[in-house]
Amino acid sequence: MAWPLDMTVLAAGFTDVNPGLTFWTIITFIVVFVVLRWKAWGPILQMVQEREKAIQDAIDTAKRERQEAEKMLAAQKLAIADARREASELLKKNLAEVDKAREELIARSRKDAEEVLVAARRQIEDEKLKAIAAVRGYAVDLALLAAQRLVESSLDEGKQRALVTEYIARVESEKAGN
Repeated sequence: MAWPLDMTVLAAGFTDVNPGLTFWTIITFIVVFVVLRWKAWGPILQMVQEREKAIQDAIDTAKRERQEAEKMLAAQKLAIADARREASELLKKNLAEVDKAREELIARSRKDAEEVLVAARRQIEDEKLKAIAAVRGYAVDLALLAAQRLVESSLDEGKQRALVTEYIARVESEKAGN
């Protein structure tokens, strides 16, 4: 079998310069470079720029969101502080109202107890006066009964009637005066 190529070309050394091979290598490089620049370089650069822009947008968005989150956190901390302060004020106010209500209840209870005590003393005094009046009435009745027995032996019937009528009139006038 015969090879159409010259074996000397293939047997050349690695460091040997072959002008024909160099020429076609440069032409091929230029063609590939032009084709790549024309067809691939623009889209590759565009994709890289889009990716770079997307990354930059993501970074900017993250920065904005972080700033917003920090603002919201600060606002939340203020709201919590306000809520705690308001809760403390409400607690103090409620305690003051409870103390006031307790004092009012104590005062009202003391007043009611005093009124009950005064009413009880008045009732006791009334009952005491009634009891004294009843004892006086019984004492008078006993005295009259005793006097009647003594006088019965010394008075006649006409004198007894006059004495009893006078006594009844005097008792009625005393009862009317009370």
